[in-house]
Amino acid sequence: MRRAWPASSDAPEPRVEILLALVVVAVVVWFVSGPLRRTPGETEAAAERLEDPRVAELEARKEAKYREIRDAELDREQGKLSQADWSRQDAELRREAIEILKLLDQARAEAANGRPTQGADRPAA
Repeated sequence: MRRAWPASSDAPEPRVEILLALVVVAVVVWFVSGPLRRTPGETEAAAERLEDPRVAELEARKEAKYREIRDAELDREQGKLSQADWSRQDAELRREAIEILKLLDQARAEAANGRPTQGADRPAA
């Protein structure tokens, strides 16, 4: 029977293959265990980088209100709204947007100071 590798060949020895496998396993273990190796200070800093849920909710409401304003402007341009109806609707939408922006500024300031948010979280209707 013939050997797969001739005696004078540069075939890898089993020790080299085992060493390479151990190195790969060590790298994977190091990468996966990264979050477990964090110091308390690093964990706290990572938690602070997370966005305040109230700020995220207000950002979403702000973007939705901006879309409503753009839609109303488009409806006016297409003739679906009269100038009087659009003026009334635009004034109301912009008033609501300003209230949301004020709440957003307040929530960001409170989040930056580490204080819990207080007061109404929805603008008055």
